[in-house]
Amino acid sequence: MLKSLLRLGIRSVNYSRLFCRMPTATPMEELKAAVAQQGAVVRKLKESNPSPEELAAAIDELKIRKLALSNAEKAAVVKEPKVDRAKFENLMKRRFFYGAAFSLYGGIAGLYDLGPAGCALKANMVNFWRNHFVVEENMLEVECTMLTPETVLRASGHVDRFTDIMVKDVKTGDCYRADHLLEAHLEKALEGKGVTEEKKEEMNTVLRQIDNFGLKEIGELIEKYGCKAPVTNNDLSAPAEFNLMFGTSIGPTGLVKGFMRPETAQGIFVNYKRLLEYNQDKIPFAGAQIGQSFRNEISPRSGLLRVREFCQAEIEHFLDPEDKSHPKFQNVKDVKVKFYPCEAQMAGTDIYHVTVGEALEKGIIKSQTMGYFLARIQQYLSAVGIPEKNLRFRQHLQNEMAHYACDCWDAECKTTYGWVEIVGCADRSCFDLNAHAKATSTKLVAKQTLDTPVTREVVEVVLNKAAVGKAFKKEAGGVTAAIHDLGDEEKLQMKQQLQSDIFKLTVGDKNYDITPAMVTSIAKVSKTEHVREFVPSVVEPSFGIGRILYCILECNFKVRENDEKRTWLDLPPLIAPTKCSVLPLSSTPDFVPYVQQLSAELRKLGIPNKVEDSSGSIGRRYARTDEIGIPFGITIDFDTVKQETVTVRDRNSCSQIRVPVSETADLINKLCTDQITWQLAKQKYPEFLAQESSN
Repeated sequence: MLKSLLRLGIRSVNYSRLFCRMPTATPMEELKAAVAQQGAVVRKLKESNPSPEELAAAIDELKIRKLALSNAEKAAVVKEPKVDRAKFENLMKRRFFYGAAFSLYGGIAGLYDLGPAGCALKANMVNFWRNHFVVEENMLEVECTMLTPETVLRASGHVDRFTDIMVKDVKTGDCYRADHLLEAHLEKALEGKGVTEEKKEEMNTVLRQIDNFGLKEIGELIEKYGCKAPVTNNDLSAPAEFNLMFGTSIGPTGLVKGFMRPETAQGIFVNYKRLLEYNQDKIPFAGAQIGQSFRNEISPRSGLLRVREFCQAEIEHFLDPEDKSHPKFQNVKDVKVKFYPCEAQMAGTDIYHVTVGEALEKGIIKSQTMGYFLARIQQYLSAVGIPEKNLRFRQHLQNEMAHYACDCWDAECKTTYGWVEIVGCADRSCFDLNAHAKATSTKLVAKQTLDTPVTREVVEVVLNKAAVGKAFKKEAGGVTAAIHDLGDEEKLQMKQQLQSDIFKLTVGDKNYDITPAMVTSIAKVSKTEHVREFVPSVVEPSFGIGRILYCILECNFKVRENDEKRTWLDLPPLIAPTKCSVLPLSSTPDFVPYVQQLSAELRKLGIPNKVEDSSGSIGRRYARTDEIGIPFGITIDFDTVKQETVTVRDRNSCSQIRVPVSETADLINKLCTDQITWQLAKQKYPEFLAQESSN
């Protein structure tokens, strides 16, 4: 250990003395402990008013230890093979996983079509999502309209606040998303020569906090770093907010304004009362929805990662705001997750790789329910093929938080485009239900029968129903409900105003004048409650299916060793578009019955399969099936006719085994459903190394 440290250039620390108390610690843990220990020494010294020399010596020692740790961490980094994006995109285009929509007409930025393989991959992802979440948690799935009236989205805050910051090329008028433009400018500047370490640290700090900047800060940073339009190098306009929703009109008159929904969530919120009744008034419960959403992105880029129409799978978990525990938290408390909280982002410190239980104890996450869903999200993403090494959970910075959220974590995947958000998990508190309740004068609450009745003082308003009815006619019921729903402080303010003037009541986008004649009394009374009434909080996991699909494809894109031209996809059998290929060795008629029999048996078991009987050698045909991620292949050869056996090939290892025809479909089914591993299959059946006979 000590020799290794000396090779790193660190000679001044007595590590054997420092580490003698940790005989079982790893070298990296020992170095981290040494840094922590010396950091504590420095902090203690600062509190005791030391001499400048003594403090300087302690700080120098801390720097030495930090350098040792930094060098060790750099030496320990295993360089992953980089994804060749050009090769990857070529494969996606050539095998039509996805492609630009309307390409015959030149295409439209931000719109993509899925091909047969992409469509099947998405369907498998969504089916597993339903099993993993909806079925497992007994969620209530709905399918709501995509066309949404303006009143709904105005109440939810989207009309006023669903915006991104935009800048324009002052000469061409081309539009850019300001934070993305600034980010690209700084990343390019960091690669340039002659940039001082101090300047690099400054720019890295801006990059870490880029999602936290508002309109004013973004404008100042663009000016400070001299950002220009990327293509023309022209000056940029002042930043401005741009609403991302697609507007439309409903009906032939054009008088009813609407939008294509920017998220599926609002459909669940406006159906809350129906869902609560369906669930027999029990809470907690969760609603779920899978469907298309629309956002008019300023400058779509990065393929499927930023598009204008996309598929979402969202969950709205309704729960008591005073009890955010989860009954299944114990099942996931030991799941290790990489957390990147606000404090670490602001300070530029390391990610916390701890269990969900430890994260809750340390205050990294605020509730069991949030922790439960983060763990379940990671389990889903791992199962569909995103490696945990490529995954982290980043907490939203304060200014980055959506208008409806009080806390939010993004599952982010490392790609060739950097870290990309693929799932958001937000604590929306009771924002949405309160907003829709206020806009419609409808109670959106849950009730809990109290074990012990509670007596409390409340402000009660008694109305003159005749006067209210005469003044507001058909709207009298809504006005009455809105008055009774006012908080105690608002009721007392109304009492004070009515002593000398009218009280203006706002319901949705309408104002009503309440006169003294309409109110009989406003007074504090004691009220005994046997039932507690509350507005539920909501924890919302929101999945971008297209982004997850892209990340699965990129993370599982491989190149065969010693053959750079042979690219393939290491897709898990769970979601592979086609699970198995059936390959006749040649066009010999004797092979046809076996091809038909095996393909039919696989279909009976629900296993999508592809008969690969195109021209070319068997090796070339294997390569074609590997390209679209088919995990297993069955080859019918001359020994099949003689011995009633076939070869079964594993895509990842390219190894093969000899299996009786009668057992083949069942074996493929077990391999695809994780009932047996390839290694166990190799132990059960003889390995195939060469063609045993030929024609």
